[in-house]
Amino acid sequence: MRVDRDDPPLHAIASGSELRQRDAHDPAAGGVDLRLPGAHSIWELVHHITAWVDIARQRVEGTDVKVTQDINFPPVTDGSEDSWRASVARMEQAEAALRETIAGIAEARLDEPAVPGGDSVYILLHGAVQHSLYHAGQIILLKRFWTRVLKPPGA
Repeated sequence: MRVDRDDPPLHAIASGSELRQRDAHDPAAGGVDLRLPGAHSIWELVHHITAWVDIARQRVEGTDVKVTQDINFPPVTDGSEDSWRASVARMEQAEAALRETIAGIAEARLDEPAVPGGDSVYILLHGAVQHSLYHAGQIILLKRFWTRVLKPPGA
């Protein structure tokens, strides 16, 4: 399977460089830790994307990961700017690890189950990409809401 190392990484699509450089607590800057009722925050979605990129990698490598709620949506436990940067860095690391795993997959392996009784490696990897892009869309919509609908006073 060919992986072009120059393709934009999922973390760039999901987080956007502008989110890494702005105050995570300021709605005008994207409100990464702000929540709408019944919705996950941008920060929670970053944790969720990271978790599933890592789960996909582990499953491709043959580990049958049992997903609990805390694994599915790891909580944000520290709301500091340093913690936000660490969350984005973890997403970048998980993505890099998955890309390395993909680069090493033999083409014949794509049709095999990732784990016994599971989807094929091909289906799992397509699902991982689609999953990340779906949540990247949510992040874009949330960011637009915080920056365009809830404009700061005087804007």
